[in-house]
Amino acid sequence: MEKEIRGIQLPLSQTQKVRLKKALELLQSLSLKVNVDASVVVADTITVDHEDGVLKGHGTADLNGEVVATICGVVERVNKLVYVRALRSRYKPEVGDIVIGRVVEVAQKRWRLEINYCQDAVLMLSSMNMPDGVQRRRTAVDELNMRCIFEENDVVCAEVRGFQHDGLHLQARSRKYGKLTRGQLLTVSPYLVKRQKQHFHHLEEFGIDLILGCNGFIWVGEHIEATDDMVEDQVNQSDPQVLLPGKNSVSLEEQEKSYTTLETRKYICRAANAIRVLSTLGFNITLEIIKGIIDLSLSMNLDIHDMLGSEFCVLVAEKEAERRSSNKKKR
Repeated sequence: MEKEIRGIQLPLSQTQKVRLKKALELLQSLSLKVNVDASVVVADTITVDHEDGVLKGHGTADLNGEVVATICGVVERVNKLVYVRALRSRYKPEVGDIVIGRVVEVAQKRWRLEINYCQDAVLMLSSMNMPDGVQRRRTAVDELNMRCIFEENDVVCAEVRGFQHDGLHLQARSRKYGKLTRGQLLTVSPYLVKRQKQHFHHLEEFGIDLILGCNGFIWVGEHIEATDDMVEDQVNQSDPQVLLPGKNSVSLEEQEKSYTTLETRKYICRAANAIRVLSTLGFNITLEIIKGIIDLSLSMNLDIHDMLGSEFCVLVAEKEAERRSSNKKKR
């Protein structure tokens, strides 16, 4: 427990250290009761049925006829395959993952994105919807106008398509994917973002959107109203000039529409600081906890920059311990 507190880079007073230690001990005791059978450390024996046959996967080894763990983590079983999923590790892409990346290169018929992985991901021009919404073959004109869609340093949301001979490929064939603007990009450890059914969230009470990327990149930005695909396609098809508008043709009305209000920007900063607090404490990042931290800061009339202070971080740890213990009692 002392090591966990030392790992949290916060200037804590003696009283705050005692409070934080107590909260972390309570959280650890609750997690141990849930995962006592599945959690293993190095050299722990993993119970298996040798009669049915066992396939030893990642994080396991054979020692004197027994299967032992070679890393700390959680035991996972898929039919006869037994492996250990590390609690803390680098991002490992899986097909269907929602990821957020930054464009680092515009190449021939493709963009290269940095997605917090050991290599850059590839987004092919043919793997995304065109601005006009028409399903057609990509032409040489489309390739010449690639920078009008995405250019270097643009933040893009996409989905993992799979591995091919030239690396990891992404796809953005849905309206929910594409370029992200008017917000903040945050980077956290990938293990803090668990794979869920829904990674796109709209916080109506604050007017902001939240995208939890499986690769540890999280986007907090102003909410953009989604339009119906068919209507948008028809509008774009009827006016082909809107396919690639010039950068200098933006009117004053369009500039006013793209302006983010001060109140919305404050909520974006609050949500971003809530995520930073969770990352500092090493807690899993979910929509429920983020909303709870925002509501807590508002109820305390706390300034946005004060959310990163030691006292608020300790208070968040105590509230999270109370929430998990109360949820367990309800069960």
